[in-house]
Amino acid sequence: MDAAYASFIPRDDIYLFNTGDAKKAWLCFGCRYIPELGMHRFIVWAPNAQRVSLVGGFNGWDRDSNRMEKVEGGVWVCFAAGLKNGDLYKFCITGADGRQVLKADPFARFSQSGAETASIVWDGGSYSWGDGEYMGKRAQRDFMTEPMSIYEVHLGSWKNTEGKRPAYRELADALCEYCVDMGYTHVEIMPVTEYPYDASWGYQVTGYYAPTSRYGDPDDFSYFVDRLHRAGLGVIMDWVPAHFPRDEHGLMRFDGTALFECKERRMAEHPEWGTMIFDYAADQVQSFLISSACLFFEVYHIDGIRVDAVSSMLYLNYGRRDGEYTPNRNGGYVNLDAVDFLRKLNSTVLTEYPGVITVAEESTAFPLITAPPDAGGLGFCFKWDMGFMHDTLDYMALDPYFRSYNHDKLTFSMMYAFSENYVLAYSHDEVVHGKRSMLDKMFGSYDQKFASLRALYGFQFGHPGKKLCFMGSEFGQFIEWNWKQELDWMLLDYPRHAQMREYYRELNRLYVSTPAFYGVDKSWDGFRWLNVDDRERSSVAFMRLSEKDGSYIVCACNFTPVMYENFVIGLPMAGTLKEILNSDDERFGGTGVSNRTAIRTKKIPFLDMENSAQITLPPMSAVMFRFKPRRKKNEKRIS
Repeated sequence: MDAAYASFIPRDDIYLFNTGDAKKAWLCFGCRYIPELGMHRFIVWAPNAQRVSLVGGFNGWDRDSNRMEKVEGGVWVCFAAGLKNGDLYKFCITGADGRQVLKADPFARFSQSGAETASIVWDGGSYSWGDGEYMGKRAQRDFMTEPMSIYEVHLGSWKNTEGKRPAYRELADALCEYCVDMGYTHVEIMPVTEYPYDASWGYQVTGYYAPTSRYGDPDDFSYFVDRLHRAGLGVIMDWVPAHFPRDEHGLMRFDGTALFECKERRMAEHPEWGTMIFDYAADQVQSFLISSACLFFEVYHIDGIRVDAVSSMLYLNYGRRDGEYTPNRNGGYVNLDAVDFLRKLNSTVLTEYPGVITVAEESTAFPLITAPPDAGGLGFCFKWDMGFMHDTLDYMALDPYFRSYNHDKLTFSMMYAFSENYVLAYSHDEVVHGKRSMLDKMFGSYDQKFASLRALYGFQFGHPGKKLCFMGSEFGQFIEWNWKQELDWMLLDYPRHAQMREYYRELNRLYVSTPAFYGVDKSWDGFRWLNVDDRERSSVAFMRLSEKDGSYIVCACNFTPVMYENFVIGLPMAGTLKEILNSDDERFGGTGVSNRTAIRTKKIPFLDMENSAQITLPPMSAVMFRFKPRRKKNEKRIS
């Protein structure tokens, strides 16, 4: 290679990539403009390829015009003049197997989407950020002691703006207005890393460094994040390191060998999804994936990633029967390489970007998901509580007559609530594939379904753990989610749906303004059962408390259509209860049963507490009370 060009090949970065320690590999690989040369540099990792050339609209897709040169480190390099933003390109790779295939750039910062699969020249854009104040505050935050109410969104089907296909900029403006009004703290977007197949919803990724061009260019995505930040909203992005699709232009057999995927053929393919599994033991794969996550934190300022399908990464026998998988070096079924990778991912991200979060979608009892790596954990900040989700939805699908026999589905979650840091998620996965919408899952008539869903949401917000709701569920979308169309916003013209949304708004506002709900989410210091065993009435009561500001909230839930007067709750000290939110309020579509006056405790023991009170519990309801202790001199607060 000409010496004038050789000095612009970042050999130290290539070495770092090959050792598995690269955090910002996009600065080296892919397409990058070199001002000193007035040319674009292209670098691709394809160590086993026989021949590689750069093709695109600029050279008529001629496979001989821009041949690339192989250099040390298993990478191929070329420099091309005359290219501009928006030009299409691919790599023509003659693999070790002799096949010649057109591959998209794995490090492309911008790509076509859908059936069109070329990479797009992008020189970094020109977006000017305005979220400096937000980013400064973020770095100082303690996410564990702050409220987190997450609105999960599929950008393509939330709302068509001005009758047009959704776009990042218009969506950002509309989402900001909606989510601020509704009281959410975060927006979680389903994957926007580039993907070819619309019906995968983004979970089959081919472009790990490119925001999908379906909704605009990378500057438009920057605007999306910036706009939400300036409105005080955090942005969490679903990110998919568990598998990748078999599309010919993608990562599979990239250089004619198993390069990104596992080397053993039967362990390289996901038996249920028909996709490929990354080789987490490969240093270059670690660099590739970790740099992808870091790019979205660094370049696009996102606040968190929710790592999809972690269970499938952790278990070698995931979706396989005995004899269909290769055990680890200890003879077990845990994927030790994936464990090491996840620890490395979390350690890198959380060290490099203070104040961000990582969330695991993990559905098993794998231990210490949210414990630090130096304590034997995986290092995630949060884990979705799939047990809570399944138990509560199973419970709410029952005829109330039978709920008394399944009372543990309400109470069991507190047996493990502090074993991990949890997000209580009612996500998109629960409202597709015949599972029915959140509203339609509820047992009973039309009105009973609304009452039941209001009660369930009240229980979710009172329960320890951060909160997540999938779009449409906040106003009672009645049909399952359909990614091909926008939500049924016209339902808000009907009273019950408008009332449901108003109730969810009030839940959010009460939650984010009351430290008792979120200040102590990870220990019994912030929670106390006040009535836990009343299975005959399918009802529970508990207290949330915060020593930080001395706030105490009592939450009582009735999961039968019968009103209970004189429902007894224990209280650990004397004081007064005042009702502050009632899902049975007429303005939310309820019957209007309430506790209209303050309730004083009595010196009558209940459970292990010296005081108790009698409240009115409306039918199928969740009722929140503010509790004001009556203290004697020198008496300490509840602990």
